[in-house]
Amino acid sequence: MPPSPAPPASALRSRDVAWLGRVLVLAAFAAYANGLSGPFVYDDKAAILDNPSLEHLAQLGAVLRPPPESLTAAGRPILNLSFAINHALGGTQVPGYHLLNLLIHALAGLTLFGLVRHTLLQPSLRDRFGGAATARWLAFAVAALWIVHPLQTEAVSYVAQRAESLMSLFYLLTLYCFVRAVESAAPDEALVDGGRRGWLAAAFAACLLGMATKENMVSAPVLVFLFDRTFVAGTFAAAWRRRWRFHAGLLATWVLLGALVLSTGGDRGGSAGFDVGVSWGRYLLTQFPALTRYVALSFWPQPLVFDYGTFWIQHAADVAGDAVLVIALVAGTLLALWRKPAAGFLGVLFFAILAPTSLVPGTTQMIVEHRMYLPLAAVLALVVPAVYPLLGRRLPAGLLVAVLALGFLTARRNTDYRSEISLWRDTVAKRPSSAIAHYGLGVALASVDRKSDAMAEYEAALRLRPAYVEAHTSLANLLTEAGRPAEAIPHLEIALRLEPDFPAANLNLGVALDTLGHTGEAFSRYQRALHSKPRFPEAHNALANALLRRGEVPAALDHLHEALRLRPNYADAHYNLADALLQSGQVPEAHAEFAAGLKLAPDDAIARLAWGNALLATGHLDEALAAYAEAIRLRPDDAETRYNLGNALAAAGRFADAANAYGEAVRLRPDYAEAHNNLGNALAALDRDADAIPHYEQALRLKPANPRAHNNLGLALARSGRLREAAAHFAEAVHEAPDYQEAKTNLARAQADLTGPAPASN
Repeated sequence: MPPSPAPPASALRSRDVAWLGRVLVLAAFAAYANGLSGPFVYDDKAAILDNPSLEHLAQLGAVLRPPPESLTAAGRPILNLSFAINHALGGTQVPGYHLLNLLIHALAGLTLFGLVRHTLLQPSLRDRFGGAATARWLAFAVAALWIVHPLQTEAVSYVAQRAESLMSLFYLLTLYCFVRAVESAAPDEALVDGGRRGWLAAAFAACLLGMATKENMVSAPVLVFLFDRTFVAGTFAAAWRRRWRFHAGLLATWVLLGALVLSTGGDRGGSAGFDVGVSWGRYLLTQFPALTRYVALSFWPQPLVFDYGTFWIQHAADVAGDAVLVIALVAGTLLALWRKPAAGFLGVLFFAILAPTSLVPGTTQMIVEHRMYLPLAAVLALVVPAVYPLLGRRLPAGLLVAVLALGFLTARRNTDYRSEISLWRDTVAKRPSSAIAHYGLGVALASVDRKSDAMAEYEAALRLRPAYVEAHTSLANLLTEAGRPAEAIPHLEIALRLEPDFPAANLNLGVALDTLGHTGEAFSRYQRALHSKPRFPEAHNALANALLRRGEVPAALDHLHEALRLRPNYADAHYNLADALLQSGQVPEAHAEFAAGLKLAPDDAIARLAWGNALLATGHLDEALAAYAEAIRLRPDDAETRYNLGNALAAAGRFADAANAYGEAVRLRPDYAEAHNNLGNALAALDRDADAIPHYEQALRLKPANPRAHNNLGLALARSGRLREAAAHFAEAVHEAPDYQEAKTNLARAQADLTGPAPASN
């Protein structure tokens, strides 16, 4: 038989390209596989967990208008749409979000591979690098190093920074589609072929999507025009003359970008812009060490830092060395645009992507590693072809060593993302002078109920930055939760002096005042918090609680519904809504809301205790007992739950069981005055006055100004024949509470006839 014909060279090239593409995808998954189970961290919570626009993908209008409170997603509809797709597929299960981030990263790597390969095959570069085979391997080297580089971890492993990776994918696609459109065009031809038009249309669509993903896309139309001049047309005039409609169309995408920027107030919620109270010159000084750091991390990606914190340069001389390097790089880029256009293009790409965040002042972030996600490609695309002549045939071996080393470092860096605490601990270790790092660690510790450790971190943050409003507010919140509201109030007063309308400080001051019994002042603080921030679910929830205590159930229901509209997964609001519905007689609906809360927080013993109290207050004794039993199962050493269980058992007439429950409460908390008093009541109901008297006396030692305990002790003493002592306690009860009618009646009886029969227990 005659030998089979050899496949054409084009088929072999396609097969090689496909094989190399698979290797790139495998490299991406190998480097990031250990990061798929990492939790949501930092801005992920506002962008995903507390973002109501993600709840219903079918409501596309709401999805494409993310609320300002979503922070990273605000003003970025395509980013928000990607989160909504994740939510529709898996709710808030975090692995799905990480997987999509990784897929975006892999697609960006493949696009970079294609872009570099097709660029190297342009007539202006083809002869320099020796043809298609070399172009393939150089492009593969650039893409492989870019995919596994540890500097990329923040943009891939930190879910909210999908903003950076997704924008970069669209940026690369814009350039890739353009180069595919022009690669086969004759130099003097207009692009009229349908296929080329399709590629140009795809480039326009990618550019438009990128503008709706993140503001750094702003430079894409300019970079495509520069690409055209550098690699295709040869001059700016020729590029504009041949493809002016296309380039004008890309420039028109700025209209969408401008509208989206204005939709967030033009300042990213007050954190970036020329009107956020930060001097442009002072901010610019911080960017010299930032850019130097970015370049250094491109070549030696250690140590990586999640958050560098806020810092300011006091004197320009302090950054003179960094400034010399940056100015030299800028000057070299401008010179290369004319002398070595390809290198100049890469330099412009590097600075253009970083320009929006390096030139526009920000209040919180000076150095941010995810900003180097796409600029790193420019660095590698410049370095790899430069070292290629030095390596020659050793390129594959050298590439393998570099990819394995970088991939190992990336996988190791991903272990820092395994929990919020580990990520912030690593940040504090690397930036111990960063107040933001200590504050972030405090938030992470507080989220797992390590409140004393969290307080220590907040205090460390305040030592570094005494005017740190958020740290004062969060520390005060923990002090209030720890039963120390009086200590919390000075921190909140400081916070509100610094920022009078800070919503969280007003809310937390309201909670502290409420805890101290100053309900009127607390109510006004809740209202002030909502005045400053109407879309504040916690403030709606707190105000609803205050309204419920006032008996204003309809108004409370309105605020609770609003809290849940703003944050559908707000378990505490579901519980409070259940309480409000129970008070309004809507029992089935109340049970449904409580079940919704439990679904979000199934191990929340405090919620079950509160639900038991609500059921008890509305006369649902059997259900209240069941709720308390479940709360005790979850927290067997909680004295308050035992106490409330005793109240329910006493209301059911089961005094022996009630006495046991109260007995456990005082065993767990010997200074629990109310439990001692009610234990005395249960024992008295069992005709055990002799056993009851010591508990009444202990209740009064713990809380002397307790008219009910005085009255109860008086009754027990009277029944024991100790009328003179009984009369003294009835008199003390009346002194403490002049309108206490039962005590007044008992006192009158005791005084009328000290030798008569004991007054009847009421």
